[in-house]
Amino acid sequence: KLSMFFGVIVPVTLSMFSVILFLRLGFVVGQAGLLLGVGLFIVAYLAVSITVLSISAIATNGVVKGGGAYYMISRTLGPEFGGAIGIIFFFANVFASALYVLGFVEALLNNFGPRGSLAHIESFHQGYWYQFLYGSAILMLCLAVCMIGAGMFAKTSFVIFLAVMVSVSAALVSLFVDCPSTHLIKYNYTLLYLLQKSIRFSYTSWSFKTAKSNLWPKFTKDYTKDEHSEQTWLQVFAILFNGVTGIMAGANMSGDLKSPGKAIPYGTLTACLGTFVVYVILVICTGFTCSRELLVENYNYLQVIDNVRVLITIGVFASTLSAALSCLIGASRILHAIAKDQLLGVILKPFAAGFGRNNEPLNAVLLSWFFVEIILFIGNLNTVAPLVSMFFLLCYGVTNMACFVLKVASAPNFRPTFKYFSWQTAFLGTVFCFVIMFAINPLYATISIAVMFILFIIISLRAPPTPWGDVSQALIYHQVRKYLLRLDVRKEHVKFWRPQVLLLVSNPRSSYNLIDFVNDIKKSGLYILGHVQVGEFNSDSICQQKNDTGTWLNFVDCAEIKSFVELTIASSIRQGVQHLLLV
Repeated sequence: KLSMFFGVIVPVTLSMFSVILFLRLGFVVGQAGLLLGVGLFIVAYLAVSITVLSISAIATNGVVKGGGAYYMISRTLGPEFGGAIGIIFFFANVFASALYVLGFVEALLNNFGPRGSLAHIESFHQGYWYQFLYGSAILMLCLAVCMIGAGMFAKTSFVIFLAVMVSVSAALVSLFVDCPSTHLIKYNYTLLYLLQKSIRFSYTSWSFKTAKSNLWPKFTKDYTKDEHSEQTWLQVFAILFNGVTGIMAGANMSGDLKSPGKAIPYGTLTACLGTFVVYVILVICTGFTCSRELLVENYNYLQVIDNVRVLITIGVFASTLSAALSCLIGASRILHAIAKDQLLGVILKPFAAGFGRNNEPLNAVLLSWFFVEIILFIGNLNTVAPLVSMFFLLCYGVTNMACFVLKVASAPNFRPTFKYFSWQTAFLGTVFCFVIMFAINPLYATISIAVMFILFIIISLRAPPTPWGDVSQALIYHQVRKYLLRLDVRKEHVKFWRPQVLLLVSNPRSSYNLIDFVNDIKKSGLYILGHVQVGEFNSDSICQQKNDTGTWLNFVDCAEIKSFVELTIASSIRQGVQHLLLV
C-alpha cells in the first residue's frame, strides 16, 4: 500500500510536469505572450481546482476501492452514467499515454538524432515509421514495468520525481543567472516531413525590453506540423491544458493507497498548488529572458539556454516516461474495475481477471497497451494533445455534475467529510468544463458527448442489476415530492377530472386480459393493481410481501402496463380491500 506522497503527490506532479513543461512551454509563451500565457494557466488551473474539490467530496463520501475515478462516479451516479464516463476516462488515459510516448520520442530525436543537440547518432534515423518504431520500443518498456505491478511503478516514479525536480531547479537557476547570448544553430525537425533550417535565437537574460516584446500574443504557424495556418489562442489552450490533466493520477491508484479518503483530496490539492506556482514562475521568467524567435522556433528552449543541458534532457525523458507509465497503469486499473462490474456483459469478462499476490490486471494492461500502440500511428504530439484535453474535460465535467446532482438532490447518503465545496462550485465546474470543450472544438465536443450517451444506453440495456443505487432515482424522488406537496385536493375541478382505477387481482398471469383492458381505458389516469395477502402481520409475511412486490413489478415491466402496484397484508380479503381503498 502506498502513502499519500508516493501514491498521490508524486504521480500527480509527474503527470503535470511532463510534455508541456519541457517541450511546449516555449510554444505557449511564444504564441500567447506573457499576459495571455499566465491567464491561460490561471483558467486551466481554475477548472481543475474546482474539479479537485468535487473529486475530494466524492472520495471522502465512503470507502474508495480500485478503479479510482470510475469507482467514485459509478457508485454515486449509478452503473449507466458511471460506466459510460469510466470508459471515456479509460480512453483519456490511453490517449494521454500515447501523447507522452510521442513526447519522449521527440526529445530523443532532438537530443540524439542526426542533428541532435547532445550527440549526433546517425543510426537514429528520422521519419514517420522510424518514430513509430522508437515509440513502440518505449511503450514496450512501459508495458514491462506495468506487468511487474504498482509497487514497481511507485519505486520507479520516486526516482523519476527526484530527476524531474533537479531538472526544473536547473532550468529556474539558468533563467536567473545565465548571461545574454546569441547563437546560430542548424535545426532539424521531422515528424511527418523533413525540415532543415538555420535558426538564430537570442537569450537576452532579464530585460524589460524582452518582456515588452513578449507581452502580447503573436500567433504564428506551428513548425512541427505541415500546415501554414496560424495558431489561435484556443489551439494554444487545448495543448496547454494537457499540462494540468494529471489531477486524477492519484485517484487512479485508489486501490493501492493506504488511506485513499485522506490521500486523494489533500495530496491532489498539494500537487496542484505546487505545479501551478512553478508553471507561473517559469512563464514569467521565460517572458523576461527569451526572445520570441527562440520560443516559436525551438520548443526545446530550456535545454538550449541551460548551462548543464544534460539535466534538462534527463528531466524530459524522466517526466514523459513516468507520465506514460502513470496513464497506462491508470487505464488498466479502470478497465479492470469496469470488467469486474460486468457492465458490458461477457465482452470485457477476460479483463476482470487478476494475477499474482497483488491481483495485478495483466489482461487489462495488455489491452491498454494495444490501444496506445494504435494511437501512436497519429505521430504528431500537437495533433494528439487536443484530443486528450477533450477526453479529460468531459471526465471533469461529469465529475462536477455528479457532485452537483448529489448536493441538489439532498441525497441522505451523500455526507462527505471534505467540506470545502458547495453546489455552486460544482455547478460552476460543470459549466466551465463543457464551455471550454465547445470553445476548443465544437465538433470534437459534440462527438465525445454523443459517444458518452451511446455508451450510457448500451450499458443501461446490458448491465446487470447492481446494489449501488442510482442518482436518477434520488432526483425523481426529489422532484415528485416537491410537486406532490403542491398538488391540492381542494382545488380539484370536474373539467380536469381523470379516472382513478383500483383493479383487485388475485393472480396477474391468469388475469392478464382484464389488466390489459383496464390499461387501455384508463386514459392517462391513475391505475393501481391491488392484491391482498391473507395472513398475520409478522416478519415472515412482510418478507413474503417484499418478494411478491418484486415479482409484480417485473410483470408490469414485461407486460408494458402503466400502473402502480400496491400489495397489503390483512386477516381477510374484505379488510385488505378496505386498506387499499383508503391508501
